[in-house]
Amino acid sequence: MRKLLAAVLLLFAAAVVPPGQAPPPAAAATSDWLHTQGNRIVDAEGNQVWLTGANWFGFNAGERVFHGLWSVNVEQVTRSMAQRGINLVRVPISTQLLLEWKAGQASVPSAINTWVNPELAGKTTLEVFDHWLALCEKYGLKVMLDVHSAEADNSGHVHPVWWKGSITPELFYQGWEWVTARYQNDDTIIAMDVKNEPHGTASASPRAKWDGSADQDNFKHTCETAGKRILAINPEVLILCEGTEIYPKAGKNWSSVTGTDYHSTWWGGNLRGVAEHPVNLGAGQDQLVYSPHDYGPLVFDQPWFKKEFDKTTLTTDVWRPNWLYLHEDGTAPLLVGEWGGRLGQDPRQDRWMTALRDLIAENGLHQTFWCLNPNSGDTGGLLRDDWTTWDETKYALLKPALWQHGGKFVGLDHDVPLGGAGSTTGISLGERW
Repeated sequence: MRKLLAAVLLLFAAAVVPPGQAPPPAAAATSDWLHTQGNRIVDAEGNQVWLTGANWFGFNAGERVFHGLWSVNVEQVTRSMAQRGINLVRVPISTQLLLEWKAGQASVPSAINTWVNPELAGKTTLEVFDHWLALCEKYGLKVMLDVHSAEADNSGHVHPVWWKGSITPELFYQGWEWVTARYQNDDTIIAMDVKNEPHGTASASPRAKWDGSADQDNFKHTCETAGKRILAINPEVLILCEGTEIYPKAGKNWSSVTGTDYHSTWWGGNLRGVAEHPVNLGAGQDQLVYSPHDYGPLVFDQPWFKKEFDKTTLTTDVWRPNWLYLHEDGTAPLLVGEWGGRLGQDPRQDRWMTALRDLIAENGLHQTFWCLNPNSGDTGGLLRDDWTTWDETKYALLKPALWQHGGKFVGLDHDVPLGGAGSTTGISLGERW
């Protein structure tokens, strides 16, 4: 409806454009906003969709723009992702960057090779982001924003909570409100991941917990507060809530500083607390998606990797109790926001990644693979170090978890095929249904 209204307004505007100036391009006619039904994500007509994508980081870091633009053209990478079936890009950002944009303090980044990216010369970080959003629309890609850290810092994700230094919880909420308002009529951005990997061990301070309180460190309450403030501005955007690292075992509570009193898993991967304390978005409940993260032994050698394991044991011991139960019970959709790693170095790693890929594909779980960037130290990327060549072995593992129909990849735009006009590898959502 919003796209249709926009198209009408632009047609009217075209009639009054001053002589010598081209009218703005007409907007697409179909809305691409999504919502949830049980454990499914559906479009406005109730058709089930599958969000299958990847992460591209850098806006969260000190460079404040995508990594890799120091050597590769932004459109080349964007087009390549779309042509290979990535229909959603999770973009890590920082609250600090949002607040800089909000205050009109966006800087011209130094980490862009303008010989390779002449179209980005002189652009601020915000203008680079807007330029990239236009490319996403051109190639049928959708975007999810993820507040990855409080500060613009390459290691900012290590900090366990969403406030730090001068970045208060209130400023965290205001950053989300500002970016939501700026793009509220642009259905290229269809989802907001409230905060990346809240975590903290039993004795850590600060740490993220999950309970029924309104405490500052309660991430369940933070998800509700941020979600409701976002949805008050744009009621049609998806709200993603990750988990924590630990959750008290039966009979224990958050006052304990003893590690064995808690169930422990990956940062952001523990959604056990939803069973007792589900996120309540009120009138916006049908925009809620839970988003765990999961990794293999090359990232950290968790206890379940130190014994014989397969998809069945991982499902029973790790995935179901921590988050898969939410899908199986029909509580809400799941989007595995980060998973991935290096291949060919440890057979356990390869076995884990194949098992999780199969779980995702068999259950139609939504996912954004970590990551596109080859400079991710723990995992490597879908791209090789030249930022142009794809790691074909890793891509072949991912490919069955990308949405395909009739031998082509399916995008989330109703009008633009994934890969852009004339794409030979992708179709639009309108063509799928």
